[in-house]
Amino acid sequence: MKTVYTCFCTDVLHEGHMNIIREARQRGKVIVGALSDKALIRYNKFPTISQEDRVRLYRSIEGVEQVVIQDDAMYDDVITLIRPDYVVHGDNWREGPESAIRQHVADLLAQYGGEVVDIPYTYNEKVKKIDLQLREKLAMPEYRRKRLRQLIEMTPVVKAMEAHSGLTGLIVEKTVVEHEGKLDQFDAMWVSSLCDSTAKGKPDIELVDMTSRFRTIDDIMEVTTKPIIFDGDTGGLTEHFVYTVRSLERMGVSAVIIEDKKGLKKNSLFGTEVQQTQATIEEFSAKIAAGKKAQLTDDFMIIARIESLILEKGMEDALERARAFVKAGADGIMIHSRKKDPAEIVEFCDCFRQENTKTPIVVVPSSFNVITEEELAQHGVNIVIYANQLTRSAFPAMQKTAEDILRYHRAKEVDDRLMPIKQIITLIDEL
Repeated sequence: MKTVYTCFCTDVLHEGHMNIIREARQRGKVIVGALSDKALIRYNKFPTISQEDRVRLYRSIEGVEQVVIQDDAMYDDVITLIRPDYVVHGDNWREGPESAIRQHVADLLAQYGGEVVDIPYTYNEKVKKIDLQLREKLAMPEYRRKRLRQLIEMTPVVKAMEAHSGLTGLIVEKTVVEHEGKLDQFDAMWVSSLCDSTAKGKPDIELVDMTSRFRTIDDIMEVTTKPIIFDGDTGGLTEHFVYTVRSLERMGVSAVIIEDKKGLKKNSLFGTEVQQTQATIEEFSAKIAAGKKAQLTDDFMIIARIESLILEKGMEDALERARAFVKAGADGIMIHSRKKDPAEIVEFCDCFRQENTKTPIVVVPSSFNVITEEELAQHGVNIVIYANQLTRSAFPAMQKTAEDILRYHRAKEVDDRLMPIKQIITLIDEL
């Protein structure tokens, strides 16, 4: 009997999956692959049930002979192990980033005479409703809030991209690329005070109040499912920060990052060029402790951002603060630098990891952008935040378009660099 292989990454079985199994059974013995959590978060979406529960679900399907774990989204591991005669899949993988997977699978099978079988994708109102319910479940506060901690455990480095509106949130949510035989996507979103303020045409001095910033979070949360890390600036007065923690936690935000400065907030990239006052270790530790006391779940994270390197206070000051802030209850440490050479960031991470192997380290490689995520992970970094790149790329594009329309008194000259309206509309889901 010939062997037929199909890979599932679903948490709920519907008629489309049953149709795949029926088609597979007509060709031979059916083996189902359960895409592992590690592969799933790079390829598709975050699971709503555990890997073990998915395996049990697939084993319960009538006609399935065996279920295996597939660790590689490109199928190399299972094809080498099983050498199936057929790989059966819905024909939706013929287009988009998944087409690279299909081509790779076809090339692997061709080496020994195997065949890819594309089954017409099942999509009707019932299937659409199930998919929508799964997405809504991922978006619920109790599921979204805990996801950052889960990702830190599941992946070598969590990649967060800034979002400052529902549209930028959708870009972060839906962008998937194929590169060098692998699919990849962002894991989380960073709601930056700089980008939120800039989008509103206001300076980055904590002028935009929390009520307004919470509305930005609501806009993003309505259309996305990925975990959110919130830029809390200095956290404000301790008495105010405890309310911010409660509000963010209730909304389903995964983490807040606050910096150890006080007084009028100035952007860190100004460094010592402007007057910036660092809070004392005791003051900031008390703020962290108050925030931790106020939170109600174990899921929410308070991450302490250390400005010692920005303000040229030295490595030992940064490490001393890191020790104290962890002792005060901080769930992570963010170390920042405005130097283009990542050497001092690497030195801090190496020193911190020698004495603390568990507390997550967060970095924002805006200035030191030559170092890769993989290299940062080798030095103990857990979260990499791309803090403002969408805003910085959008501004010059919009400015150039405005200038050219004024210059030519029509829009024809800018048309070739504009995204078609239809493409924008398809990014936005309809219920």
